[in-house]
Amino acid sequence: MPEPSTESSSASSSPPAFPSQPPEGLANTIFIGQDGLRAGWSLLLYAVFFLTLAYATQTLVQIVGLPNNPRLPQFVAIEELVSFGSVYLAALLMARLEQRPAGVYGLPLYQAFRKSFWQGIFLGFCEVSLLVGLIAAFGGYSFGSLALHGSSLIGWGSLWATAFILVGFSEEFMFRGYAQYTLARGLGFWPAAVCLSLVFGAAHLRNPGEGVIGSLNVAVTGLVFAFALRRTGNLWLAVGWHACFDFGETFLFSVPDSGFVFDHHLSNAALHGPAWLTGGTVGPEGSVFGFVTMGISALVIHFLFPAKIQTASESQRATGT
Repeated sequence: MPEPSTESSSASSSPPAFPSQPPEGLANTIFIGQDGLRAGWSLLLYAVFFLTLAYATQTLVQIVGLPNNPRLPQFVAIEELVSFGSVYLAALLMARLEQRPAGVYGLPLYQAFRKSFWQGIFLGFCEVSLLVGLIAAFGGYSFGSLALHGSSLIGWGSLWATAFILVGFSEEFMFRGYAQYTLARGLGFWPAAVCLSLVFGAAHLRNPGEGVIGSLNVAVTGLVFAFALRRTGNLWLAVGWHACFDFGETFLFSVPDSGFVFDHHLSNAALHGPAWLTGGTVGPEGSVFGFVTMGISALVIHFLFPAKIQTASESQRATGT
């Protein structure tokens, strides 16, 4: 039986395929590009989804009346769960709208809590230990006496570990997930990473005790984690690294974390000496050694995760370029 003509098939069985270029017209020129909705409009719509979800969820939390002491791990965990849930659900809505798999935004589920995550945990522990060790070597840190013992040590340690895993998810996906992928569609990977890392650093200035040097170090940290995203293709390494670094600062070494001093940490540790050494009220992230360890971290990523030759489509899926 002869095949139907192209015109007959299109009319009777399926709609015509879209052309490779968007149709001419002012609306399409403004809103639609070669890869769908333009990056700026995508980010605007994503922000609307995120803010709406965050407002609704925070209102629900206030009605329920959960812990309101910001120095407790329970408060941190709930706050970061709300933040991550809102930002991730917004990304899922955009994935559905833009017809993309959600995994391209940095958290592919098939790699959840696998090798990359645990490598990040190990590297985060190494970095925070090196940073505090350098400060201690110059007389700026002392561990002090244990503040927790027995079951309370295990209990509070577990709560803080959970809280900071949620911090890792929330902050990494917010600044290097959907936003990074989509902004990179418009600007390219590294211009997008620089913009978002500067916003990442500036956002920390709201923390009590934070300072300009600490905020700058956070921005550099954002660039290093973007480098990890570039080399590994996803955020699992950065999530583990971020979580363990914060856990090390707050609980293990019991020092300020980006200006925050939290309750129920391991020891009665103390920082003493000039702010350039200890970071002052910021904590070790405000120390000059924070930039040293970030430079070392970038080298570690470079050698452990060498650049791979990718096709154009593979590069776009992995990093949003």
